[in-house]
Amino acid sequence: MGLIGKGRHDSNEKGQISESAIITRFLQHGYVVLMPYGGSQRYDLLIEDVDGQFWRIQCKSGWIENGAIYFDTANHNVTGTKRDWRHYRGQCEYFAVYCADLGRVHLVPVDQVGRTRAHLRADKEQPGEECALCERL
Repeated sequence: MGLIGKGRHDSNEKGQISESAIITRFLQHGYVVLMPYGGSQRYDLLIEDVDGQFWRIQCKSGWIENGAIYFDTANHNVTGTKRDWRHYRGQCEYFAVYCADLGRVHLVPVDQVGRTRAHLRADKEQPGEECALCERL
């Protein structure tokens, strides 16, 4: 018996990997991380900052395309043959975006990006440069 994984990951596994990386990064930076029970909330985590303020976080998996990190800013609500997008505005404050290809986590304000998909410049983050929209954790 070896310790070789399955190889490809389905979307649930990708989400779990992203969430684990995001939680780890928050903990490394000294945040308190709380997880809601049951998974029925529109956010994945709560973090508490140094001032004792709580922030709702929706974890997202990012992917590289055309020199940018893309991520969905809504989820799909499927009812029969109807497929609707449900955005997160008003239901959480930040997206935490993990890009496995780069090993990066970005904290992006929900109200600063589009309602279905967004992207961040992957090549912008050289030493001394910061993403204008987000904070890199």
